Parts: sequence; C-alpha cells; structure tokens
Amino acid sequence: MHPLSPGFGFGFGFGFGFENPNLTGPRGATPGSDTTSRGWVMDVVSTAEVPQEERFAFWREVSSKLWVPYDTRCERQVESRFRAQVSISQLGPVQATLMTTMPHSVHRTPKLIRQTDPEVFKLGCIVRGRGRITQDGRCTDFGVGDLILFDTSRPYLSGFAPGVSGNQQLLLLRFPRSSLPLPPRDLRRLSAVRIPGGTGVGALSSHFLMQLARRMKELSPSDTARLSTLTLDVLTAALATALDAQSMVPPHTRRRALMARIHAFIRDNLGDPNLTPDTIAAAHHISLRYLHKLFHEEGHTVAGWVRERRLEQCRRDLADARLTTRPIGAIAARWGFGSPAHFSQVFRGSYGLSPREFRRQCTQTTDLCAYA
Repeated sequence: MHPLSPGFGFGFGFGFGFENPNLTGPRGATPGSDTTSRGWVMDVVSTAEVPQEERFAFWREVSSKLWVPYDTRCERQVESRFRAQVSISQLGPVQATLMTTMPHSVHRTPKLIRQTDPEVFKLGCIVRGRGRITQDGRCTDFGVGDLILFDTSRPYLSGFAPGVSGNQQLLLLRFPRSSLPLPPRDLRRLSAVRIPGGTGVGALSSHFLMQLARRMKELSPSDTARLSTLTLDVLTAALATALDAQSMVPPHTRRRALMARIHAFIRDNLGDPNLTPDTIAAAHHISLRYLHKLFHEEGHTVAGWVRERRLEQCRRDLADARLTTRPIGAIAARWGFGSPAHFSQVFRGSYGLSPREFRRQCTQTTDLCAYA
C-alpha cells in the first residue's frame, strides 16, 4: 500500500481532507507528532522512513494535500537522494508549516487551479537558503528573511535555488483570502513581489516570523490561539505597508501587529545587555513615551517584560541537564544579565529559590522542572 493511499490514514485533523491523525502503515512512512518536553504536540511529516525510490513521489503527494495541488519536480540527481520534512501548526485560520527540504520546484498550473481552488494565499519567509517565484509576469529571487506572497488562484512557478549547500528551509503561512482586511484584488499586486526582510516594516515582520519558525515546537494550545490573531495582524501590517495602504488597516490591528513585532525583537535580542527601552523604541521608529504606553496598556513595564523573558530563558537553561557544567554566571550573561549578584537577587524574587538552589533541586526531581 502506498503511504498516502486511502486506508493508510494520512491525516492531521486540520480539515484538508486527511483522514486519521493516528498514523501507522506497512512502510513506516508515517506523519507523526513531535512532543516536546512540555507535553505539547506538533505534527511532523518526514520522508526519513520512506523507501528511497518512493520519497519524492511521497513528498509530491504531501505537498498537494497540505498546501494546494502542484506539479512538483526536481532534478534527477536530487530525486534519487531526496529528503524533506515539514512541521505543521494550526494558528486559527492560519496554517503554519516549516519545511526543511532539498531543492525542488512547484508549478501551480491553470489545469490544477480549475480542478481545485481553495481561494487561499500563502506567504513565505525563507529561513535558510534562496528561492525564486514567477507569477503574473514577475520573476523574483528572495533570500533569508524576505517575505513573498503566493496567490494560489493564479498560475505560478516557484522553487528553491540549486547549488545551496545543505537543506533549505521555508516558513509558509497559508490563510483564506477573507481573513485579511485588504481587498484580494489589491493583494494580487504583491504576488511575486519581494518584501525585503532587512528594512522597515518588512524587517520587523520578518523578525516575528523567524521567531515563529524557531519556536513552533514550543507552542502550547493557548499559545496557538493567541498567535492566530497576532500572526494575521503582522501579515496585514506588512502587506498593507507594501501596498502603501495603511489607512485600510484598523488602528487596533496596527497596534497589535506593532506589539507582536516588538515582542519578537526583544526575544531576538535578549542576550544583548544594551537592550533598553530607548533601543527598542528606536528600532521600531516610535517614541519612548509611546513604547511605555503600549506596554502599560497590557499591564506591564518595558523593563519588567524584558526581565521576565530573560528570567524564563535562564530558568530553562538551569533546568537543562545538558547544561549542568555551565557556570550560572555564564547562563546569566548569555541572557543579558551583566551582574551575577543582581541576577541571583531577581531570580530569587521571582521563583523563591536562588539559581543554585533551583539547579540543585532540578537534578533531584523532574517534577519541579517539568515546565521550566
């Protein structure tokens, strides 16, 4: 039986016609669940256990069922040793997938569109490697951190660039046209248009998406519910800016998108001891006063929110059995605490134990640190 044939039970429970999330099969080519130490689950599909000669055919069917039907191809010498994996999380109406793969191309043909048109957009963010897309007469190359919009209701050809050493990685967000407060006819002007990930709102949105790619395995059900709104807000802000249509975005959406980008920026720079409210405000082109106002509306201070995130990372490292030989001062410095004495003081104030006592108890019991 082929790994994706009826009865094999290929499924994620996301409403795309897949059958059964409890996957077993005679070839062992089973999409499964990646359960983190916190007990949270993310679906994973891999070619690792598929017979070598069937891997690309398997991936072709995975791609068509997971995103939209494609004509998927790769070079013959790549096909003979093809490997790919995709991790899947559902953020409300947004399907987030992190694909790690060898170079190949996908062609969304007029015939396939006539057969199946789910009326969805996809937005891609390259995490590692390079890509190219041709759609509506535009041909665009895009690299790490760049954003690119795919209109699946119109033909396009897209693929990873050959000649890149190692596997390439792409975060793809798939969402219904109706989920954004921007007219689809206007969004079509952005298909195959590179939104640079190094400047302006594109850079801030890119930081958020790169953080999402890195942390998908850590997301709890409550996280995914919250990130559903934030992700749509970030997409709306990035695409509206590219369209020069900010006036079409509701103020609360712009505010939530800004906060999501600020949070991602902070998490990206926790190890920088010079991460201050001034630098955060400057990076987002807002006044220091407005930055404090945004955090106050959420019941936080800027410095307090940064300190809490740093403490969370330190606590996680102290609980990690693989890091027991790393000095506590080095862990504190890694996450932006310049003074070991100050770190010990704020750690005890937050968790009721000194860092040394917490680490000692973690070596004695897993229960205390199960959610560190």
